[in-house]
This record gives sequence, C-alpha cells and structure tokens, in this order.
Amino acid sequence: MTQIIAPITGIVWKILVSVGEQVRTNQPIILLESMKMEVPVCAPSAGIISSIKVSPGDSVEDGDAIVTLAS
Repeated sequence: MTQIIAPITGIVWKILVSVGEQVRTNQPIILLESMKMEVPVCAPSAGIISSIKVSPGDSVEDGDAIVTLAS
C-alpha cells in the first residue's frame, strides 16, 4: 500500500477517482486549490485506489495522507 500525500497546504477542490478504480502512473487523482491555483495530485505508480481520506472542501496540510493506493 502506498500513501499519497498532499504536496501543499490547500483545500480539496475536486476528487477525480473513486475507491476501486484502476489508475496509471502520473494520472491526476485529486485537485487541490491553494492561493487561487489548481494543483493536481498524481498517482506515483499504477494501482487501485483503496481509500480516499478527504472530501471536497476539506483543508489539508502539506504532508497529510489523502489517498491509499494498492499495487
């Protein structure tokens, strides 16, 4: 299992995947908003989304675990 972490402090703007979905390396999975900029969070490797720990509108800090990816 791989924990995907927030690269910046911001607000979860949009979740682009769902639990159980197969993703590919570098596929955007979540959009964060920080200082009026959209920042995509991408899958570091191919796998299956096993959990999403945030919801749209949630605040996240740099380094917070936001998604779990299974190989």
